[in-house]
Amino acid sequence: MSARPDHLTPVPQDGGWPAYDFGPNDRLPAHYFTMFHHHRWLNSALHLSASMDVQGAALNLFFIAQSQTPIGTLPRDHALLARLLRIDAHVWEGLHKREMGALHNWVPCQCGDEVRLMHPVVLEGLRDAFAKREARDLANTEKAVSARLDRLRTALVNLGCDKAVVADGILIERMDAWLVQNCPGQRRASVYEQALAHAGRAGWLNMKGRGG
Repeated sequence: MSARPDHLTPVPQDGGWPAYDFGPNDRLPAHYFTMFHHHRWLNSALHLSASMDVQGAALNLFFIAQSQTPIGTLPRDHALLARLLRIDAHVWEGLHKREMGALHNWVPCQCGDEVRLMHPVVLEGLRDAFAKREARDLANTEKAVSARLDRLRTALVNLGCDKAVVADGILIERMDAWLVQNCPGQRRASVYEQALAHAGRAGWLNMKGRGG
């Protein structure tokens, strides 16, 4: 989109602004660091063409947007933007109304019932940050489950179970699922005894076919 949001424009009747990727509840609690591609910035039209005061305001807006709701957006109200930058309204007016202004490439977007501003580079960075967080969460979850299953196997060995029982992956996963549902909290020897007893009653031990 090439339109510049230099003034407040009415919301299209057909809701024509693009929907923003993230909602008000999408947060990055540890988002104290923002990846900044300095080569990309130094070769951008804004850096090459804008004055230094415009560049400074534009960079601050990139970082201010990281703490806004939804994350990565800015309000369209110019009085609010001036306050966020801690500058006078007339100074802000001079910065954003230039041919290469401080809101270069910021475009309107639909955030629920509100229309705000988004920037493709800021959005790209946030998509990457959320994707990396999901990957970390998945890795941490898998690591936690693996450790829990290892503790279960060790407990079964301590209870006198033979190697065939401990090596039965389906049995171990079933017992772990039962423990998660029925025995929350710290797992002690008595809890593992309960799980083993339940496995015996349920017919999980020495089953044939494992289909049930």
